[in-house]
This record gives sequence, structure tokens and C-alpha cells, in this order.
Amino acid sequence: MTKNEGKIDRILRVIAGIVLLSLVFIGPQSLWGLIGIVPLATGLLGNCPLYTILGINTCPLKS
Repeated sequence: MTKNEGKIDRILRVIAGIVLLSLVFIGPQSLWGLIGIVPLATGLLGNCPLYTILGINTCPLKS
């Protein structure tokens, strides 16, 4: 599995995932916060399946 996310993209995904997951425990305490698992997982793994399908790559090329 090749990485297709750059550093900033990954950091933003992890932050968004943590914020969304926190909604399960604080705030409105809704289970909709579990959707935060998706950006958190893709940010930690560095690969987004949707980016692969669309042909997007934010990861800089290695020289």
C-alpha cells in the first residue's frame, strides 16, 4: 500500500479525527462522532482509498 497523503494532509486528518471522536464523549455525545475513525485511520496509515480512485496524490515525490 503506497502512501498518497502529504505531511500536512495527514496532520489535518488526524486532528479532524480526534475532534470528531471527542464528540462521542463530550459535547452533544452523539454516535455520529464515530465517523472520526475514518480520517484518523487514513491519516495514521497515510493512504486514502478515495485519493487512489480519483488519482490524487498529495505526497511529495521521492528523488
